[in-house]
Formats: sequence, structure tokens, C-alpha cells
Amino acid sequence: MSQTRRCPYCLDWFQTSVYCPQQIVCSQPECQRRRRVEYHRRKLQADPEYRQVTRDSQKKWRTAHPHYDREYRAQHLQYHVRNRQQQRRRDQKRRIRQLAKNNLALDLKRSVAEVWLLGPQVKDLAKNNLASAEVLIFQSLNGQSVTISDACQEQLSGPRT
Repeated sequence: MSQTRRCPYCLDWFQTSVYCPQQIVCSQPECQRRRRVEYHRRKLQADPEYRQVTRDSQKKWRTAHPHYDREYRAQHLQYHVRNRQQQRRRDQKRRIRQLAKNNLALDLKRSVAEVWLLGPQVKDLAKNNLASAEVLIFQSLNGQSVTISDACQEQLSGPRT
């Protein structure tokens, strides 16, 4: 006898199969695909033999299809362009995080704020001691008013008239 259950993926109600009364997922193709993917993921984590068989199967397929990646990239040019853009972003983030020399007076690595270096030369930046930059520091004043003293005002060079 079939029961009415709610699918955990699409949240629709469905009638379980007479032949499989313990059915948990509805029979829509997308829900079944998600169920299989989830099962596969759990099985890979829990069963070392299943994991090894899967690895061997993938290796066997790759050996039988050695030029698959090259052909796929040739047929899908947008994949190639997108992959390069994403790799440039990943490389840039890694370079910024792993700057070997940061000899600025303010140690930006320990700063709470995020620091982004922008401009066409950033992609070739190996060390942060060659970058020319304009740094603006905004500090919260907590409602206090600030007066600019004469010493801080711009002084004109040459005789005053």
C-alpha cells in the first residue's frame, strides 16, 4: 500500500511506490539525480573499498580517453576563457596573501581592513615595495569635532603678498 510523503529535495508531496514502500524521494529526474549524488558522496566517505574502485574506474577511463580534456577545451572556448580569468584572480589573491616583503610603515597584513591593490601593474607585482599607491585612512571620530591647526594647513612656497 502506498503512502503520501514529502520529497526532501523539491518539497512536493508524492505517493510512494507500491513496490518500494520505503521510498523517500519522489520520482522526478532532478530529485533522483540529487539522491544518487548524495548517496555517492556518503559512500565515498564511509567505504574505503568503494572509494578505491571509483578511483580505479576513473583512472581506467582517463587512460582510455587521453585527449578528452584537450578536445573539450577546443570545443568549449568560453570554458577556456572563464578558467583563465578565474585562475588570474586566484593567483592574484595568493600573491597578495603571500607577500614576502612588505616594508611599509603600516603592516597591512595585520590590519583589520582589507587591502586591495588595483591597476594594470598589479598582475606583475612580486614585491609590495615597488608599488606606488595613494593610501587614504579614515578613522572614526566618535562624534568629536576636529579643528585643523595652522601647522596642518597647506603652506604656499615663496613670499606672501
